[in-house]
Amino acid sequence: MNDAHNTLAAAAQTEDVDITIDRRTLPTAVAERLRDMIIEGELPAGTRLNERTLCARLQVSRTPLREAFRLLCADGLVRMQPNKGAQVVALSQDDIRQSFEVMGALEALSGELACQHVTDREIIEIRALTFEMQACHAREDLSSYYRINREIHDRINAASRNALLEDVYRNINLRLQNLRFRSNLNHDKWDRAMREHLDMADALEARDGARLSRIMRDHLKRKGETVLEDLQQQAALPTAQNGD
Repeated sequence: MNDAHNTLAAAAQTEDVDITIDRRTLPTAVAERLRDMIIEGELPAGTRLNERTLCARLQVSRTPLREAFRLLCADGLVRMQPNKGAQVVALSQDDIRQSFEVMGALEALSGELACQHVTDREIIEIRALTFEMQACHAREDLSSYYRINREIHDRINAASRNALLEDVYRNINLRLQNLRFRSNLNHDKWDRAMREHLDMADALEARDGARLSRIMRDHLKRKGETVLEDLQQQAALPTAQNGD
């Protein structure tokens, strides 16, 4: 897992990203690109965001970049510090544990309500996305897999037909996207997550709210445990190396 994590971090320094942006929505598009870079570990938690480097990489001026930083601040992904600039937010282990506990409850409620309100068309679309995600898993295309994964979870949440739930869900989920992505760097746990998504699609199609609620709560619980285990292992590495 650490090798995969290091590979993602190294990509931030070596990959030359070329993006085409609609100038009318430039700050929003820049924020979306930065959000993806944060989620996929190209800009790890705690990273200071160098304006000159990012302007050159994204081919934009500092004005839209700074506006993008403000948008990400509102999402809780970036922190602006006086005289220090922007920095990717790093959550403490307590923050992570508590966030996954709340997120698991929100996912469970989304699944329960979705089974009451979801349409046949929505079920078909979510099933199709699940098959598409399964193909990405087979190709070991984690980036594409995760984009589809996010859409599936968002669609189940939207099918709950509860605007307040959608709003709270979105606000908390934004802070966890990088951690949810990282939980799939362990291949065995990624395999299990894929199987759980197939079970989700089955439960949704059967409109079995209790079953879908349980699957989604357990799904998030395991992701949270994986993330915390990974962080604890990384924290122990310097100690282990010093002892060699």
